[in-house]
Amino acid sequence: MTLSVDLFYSYRSPYSYLALPRTMQLVADFDLTVNLRPVYPLAVRQPDFFKKTNPKFARYVALDATRVASRENIPFRFPRPDPIVQDMTTLEIAAQQPYIHRLTRLAAAAQLEGKSLPFTYAITKPIWDGSVAGWPEGDHLAKAAAAAGFDLAAMDAAITADPDRYEQVIAGNEQDHANSGHWGVPTFVFENEPFFGQDRIDLLVWRMESKGLTRRRK
Repeated sequence: MTLSVDLFYSYRSPYSYLALPRTMQLVADFDLTVNLRPVYPLAVRQPDFFKKTNPKFARYVALDATRVASRENIPFRFPRPDPIVQDMTTLEIAAQQPYIHRLTRLAAAAQLEGKSLPFTYAITKPIWDGSVAGWPEGDHLAKAAAAAGFDLAAMDAAITADPDRYEQVIAGNEQDHANSGHWGVPTFVFENEPFFGQDRIDLLVWRMESKGLTRRRK
C-alpha cells in the first residue's frame, strides 16, 4: 500500500531546500508519495516576525544551514538575490515581492498537476546551490523547469491570466499547514501528525514503517 505524506515548503527556507535531496531519495526507495505543498514564508505570512524575534536568529540560521549542507554534501549558498526583498539591517519587508510570489505560484501550478516535488527539486537548484549568479535572470529557471518536464513560459502565462486560482491553492495549503499542529517549514505531515524540520526525516520514516512503509522492488 502506497503511503502519502504532505510536505509544507517555503521557497525562502534553507532547511526546506536542504530537505529535498533526502525527500527525493525517500520517494525513490520507498512505496511513498510526497505531496509538496508550497506556502509563503513567514516574511509574507507574518511580516513583523523578524522584528519580534531575537536578532541572533538570522545569524544562527545562516551558520547552521551552512554546516548542515556541508555535512550532507549538498551544494549550498544563500540565494542572490534573496527570494524575499528585505532590508536585513532594519528587517523591513518590502511591500513589493516579485520573487516569492512568482516562485510560490509556480509551485502551486505544479501542485495542481501532481508534480510539485520534482518541479521544486529542479527549480530550487539554481536558486540555492550557488551554481549561477542572478538566478531570476536569463534562462536559469526555464532550464531547471524544463528538466522537470515543465514549460516555464506557459506556467507564467497561466498564472498571469488567473493569479487567484493559484493563490487559492496556496491559501488552502497554509490553512492545512496551520491545522497540522506546526507553523514552521519544512513540515512533513503523515496521518495528521507533524514532523518539523529536515532533521526529523528519520523519525518520520520510523513512524511510517510502523504503519507499513515498504521499500520499492528494484
